[in-house]
Amino acid sequence: MGGMTTTAVTAATPVVGFESVSKVYGDVRAVDGLSLSLYPGETVALLGPNGAGKSTTLDLLLGLRQPDAGRVRVFGTGPREAIVAGRVGAMLQSGGLMDEVTVAELVALACALHPKSYKVGDVLSRAGISQIADRKVDKLSGGQAQRVRFALATAGDSDLIVLDEPTTGMDVTARQAFWATMREQADQGRTVLFATHYLEEADAIADRVLVLHRGRLLADGTAAEIKAKAGARRVSFDLDGPVDEAPIRALPFLTSVDVSGHTVRIQSSDADATVHALYGLGVYPRNLEVSGLGLEQAFVAITQAEEAKQS
Repeated sequence: MGGMTTTAVTAATPVVGFESVSKVYGDVRAVDGLSLSLYPGETVALLGPNGAGKSTTLDLLLGLRQPDAGRVRVFGTGPREAIVAGRVGAMLQSGGLMDEVTVAELVALACALHPKSYKVGDVLSRAGISQIADRKVDKLSGGQAQRVRFALATAGDSDLIVLDEPTTGMDVTARQAFWATMREQADQGRTVLFATHYLEEADAIADRVLVLHRGRLLADGTAAEIKAKAGARRVSFDLDGPVDEAPIRALPFLTSVDVSGHTVRIQSSDADATVHALYGLGVYPRNLEVSGLGLEQAFVAITQAEEAKQS
């Protein structure tokens, strides 16, 4: 057959593979030697401060930009081949919506273009937009426009769904309904990758969290593993009378201190040693609580530690 080879995509083949991928804009390395793999059925949150490289990473994944170094593979092929085959659905913040058409007309167009399309009515229902099907797209609220973008991303049977800040502009009820739908997608074996600023969403929804910083992968694990990686715990307590901050701030292993009235909240990389030293000050802390960091605090701690290393 003239040396032609066929690469079979098995369950062990990553849905997405980044191999030492870099993307440079002038003096800025938006993505810097990034390597990662995503697998079927995973729900993965992509976290990072502004400028971390999240949007560029998604653009590279979707073939909207080409890497300057390294290789991006989607289902064992190039991104564009996977998208043309209908295996990828995407919901991007930057994606504009056509004006002067109705929601139903726009969704019908997306269904017509998808190689493995669903029925228009089913797509509208799944996205929670059946009631606004006859409304012109340019008359939508921000949250409604987001749900339409989601409908476009799920107009057909795609194996990978990529979402950039998907619930921006949605109210709490709409966000909950949205994520219930996405759980169903993952339960059916699809891979869901979403970038978000809502860290509580990543904590509650994702079974895997990726933390990007300056285009590099700082952490990769479950939300619990990310919290543990931060290596700090929260300690809070109340003190009677005025709080003398100087000895509090001199306690060992502190990573942050916040004093509000009689309440002190600190973070420590060795909470046991910090509490022991606290009692050594001769004060009596009331309502003492020691707890693990939430994902947001862990995220901040990890990125601040990386900033400190690079400064």
